Amino acid sequence: MRVWLLSAGLALLCMAQLATAGTVLIVGDSISAGFGLDTRQGWVSLLQARLKTEGFDSQVVNASISGDTSAGGQARLPALLAEHKPELVVLELGGNDGLRGQLPAQLQQNLASMIDRSRAAGAKVVLLGMRLPPNYGVRYTEAFAKVYDNLAKDKQVPLVPFFLEGVGGVPELMQADGLHPAQGAQQRLLDNAWPVIKPLL
Repeated sequence: MRVWLLSAGLALLCMAQLATAGTVLIVGDSISAGFGLDTRQGWVSLLQARLKTEGFDSQVVNASISGDTSAGGQARLPALLAEHKPELVVLELGGNDGLRGQLPAQLQQNLASMIDRSRAAGAKVVLLGMRLPPNYGVRYTEAFAKVYDNLAKDKQVPLVPFFLEGVGGVPELMQADGLHPAQGAQQRLLDNAWPVIKPLL
């Protein structure tokens, strides 16, 4: 009888641990997909390792696709929310919208919809902001950057103002194309995002 009770107790403990373990869903583009890198070297894989090191049970699901836009992420999000039921959604999108010269207002609308959908599904949200190279012109780059500030204020969503802070524009931390962070930058990317992600776990 004691053996049965012990086994039952262990089973309940394991079930409780599984129930409390949440999912962190990363919805991004090539920067989070690890373009040009072994995915095990990317910041998302480093995030999973840090969660384990710091005693979090959360599992990271990387749903990032190279070349994706905010419209693509918006279209994919409902199925991802239904499948993974995340406790936290990290949105890292917009860079490709900007590089294609798409309207900042449309980017803001798409990201706002993703924030609302994620919250409706019971998830918290973190927004990783992007910036564009200066050759896109002052008016456009400022309007683009303002999208993330507006969303942080209007939606009260935690924001990393510039996810590539300390990386973008630093040749030794970028790949040859000048657009994608190199392996040596991945830890910095995690360090940029971690202070905003950690309090929400």
